Amino acid sequence: MSIGNLQKMVAGMAAKPAVDPVLDALRQIDKPLAIKKSGDRSCLVPIGRGVSGKNVGQGESFPGMVLPCALESLGDRSFCQDHQIRLPYVGGSMAKGISSVAMVKAFGEAGMLGFFGAAGLDLQQVETAIEQLQSADDIPFGFNLIHSPNEPELEKALIDLYLRKDVRLIEASAFLALTLPVVRYRTHGIYRAASGQIVTPNRVIAKVSREEVAARFLSPPPEKFLRELVSAGDLTEEQASLAGEIPMARDVTVEADSGGHTDNRPALALFPTILAQKEKYQQQYNFQQKLRLGLGGGIATPASALAAFSMGAAYLVTGSVNQACIESGTCDAVRQMLAETRQADITMAPSGDMFEMGVKVQVVKRGTMFSIRAGKLYEIYRAYGSIDEIPYEEREKLEKSFFRTPLETIWEQTRSYFLNRDPRQVEKAQADPKYKMALVFRWYLGQSPVWANQGDPTRKIDYQIWCGPAMGAFNEWARGSFLEDPAQRQVVTVAYNILFGAAVLLRANQFKQQGGQLAIDSTVNTPLEVELIKEYLS
Repeated sequence: MSIGNLQKMVAGMAAKPAVDPVLDALRQIDKPLAIKKSGDRSCLVPIGRGVSGKNVGQGESFPGMVLPCALESLGDRSFCQDHQIRLPYVGGSMAKGISSVAMVKAFGEAGMLGFFGAAGLDLQQVETAIEQLQSADDIPFGFNLIHSPNEPELEKALIDLYLRKDVRLIEASAFLALTLPVVRYRTHGIYRAASGQIVTPNRVIAKVSREEVAARFLSPPPEKFLRELVSAGDLTEEQASLAGEIPMARDVTVEADSGGHTDNRPALALFPTILAQKEKYQQQYNFQQKLRLGLGGGIATPASALAAFSMGAAYLVTGSVNQACIESGTCDAVRQMLAETRQADITMAPSGDMFEMGVKVQVVKRGTMFSIRAGKLYEIYRAYGSIDEIPYEEREKLEKSFFRTPLETIWEQTRSYFLNRDPRQVEKAQADPKYKMALVFRWYLGQSPVWANQGDPTRKIDYQIWCGPAMGAFNEWARGSFLEDPAQRQVVTVAYNILFGAAVLLRANQFKQQGGQLAIDSTVNTPLEVELIKEYLS
């Protein structure tokens, strides 16, 4: 390591502990180690330095060994091969472009996979992002498709765009059931190769938190949708027949307690359940390419990453920790708030896109009143049939504090927006006063993440910041290291530390299971600068 990098690392880390020789050996993750015992002490010796048997030298023995653990071997190598990446690490999509073009590029250039956060953006913004990523130097990437039950035409239009622009990979999130557009995307261009293998140019990685939704993505496309696509001329009869032999998504991400749309499911309970489902459907349908599961939600430290891989995850998906990095499409003020977030500083609040259904998202509550105000709007929506029924005092409070303008003005803005985006929403609102009220309230829920991303200082109290408890775990892990400073957080640096730390932990556990002891056990998890990690890898 150069003197400059050494000075940078020392300056960026508070009270860096001395490296124990055993820990230093464990960090050489590509090298097998022999456990050497002399009396009641254990140390590690690189294999290849005269270690050839169980007993070498008087009074010395080699009762065990620590296996190498390349980062590429932590997950399922076939996942990396199929998606043309080097490491089993995925940056999940975050709405409103929070998982930005810059973030997706950074992941791709480092041999990982990133998804652009298309949810909540207009089609032109998404198309621009597609063109920017397609013009990059042959990096892997994907785009998000969020379920839009209130705006089915939007979902259809986004799929039309993806097909027109040859986007070959999407992350399907927040789905309650399969829809025709996502089935159309998955089956588009399907054919049987000369080898006899079924080829599907378009791939879907589904993000699920419920068994019933997982079942739909782990199964072939529904016959009724295939019939509709054949009738519409989107599939031939032969293609529809082939589609009956593939899963809707070969890769399914089990989404545990996460930011944004979540069911707050504990990973240790949810993942094994859906893993059993996966095995069941693989056996039932005998798919040519075996189904795979990844895990997201709560992944923020080497320990959580290792737990995921140990349960059988083919890959990891991160979200909240990436939002706190400099490449995210949010502002420095939000990044600072995220860096100060603890696990108890998050809560659930009504979702903007599924407001009337009572669906909730997980957000930061510390430093913002969004969750309280959004909850109040939902209470009012449930209690009254129209804006006109809201008591004067209640309405005045909304107009002065929440919206800062008359509700009728908000309606006019909302009306103009939907006349361009989806005129049927305006028609429905004019026929149904309660739905009109819902659209007006959704204006606040829709603007709050925009204020946050743009860093509007006049609206800081209304910031909607999607976040899971992983953020608090990451902050605690990073405390005292260079990653404590938000300005030092880069998605690749974070990813390398999580994966590298998981590999070191795996080897440390092997050492301890065979009677070894670490003198400085807590430093196993210490974040390291990428330059130092790469030195260990070299």
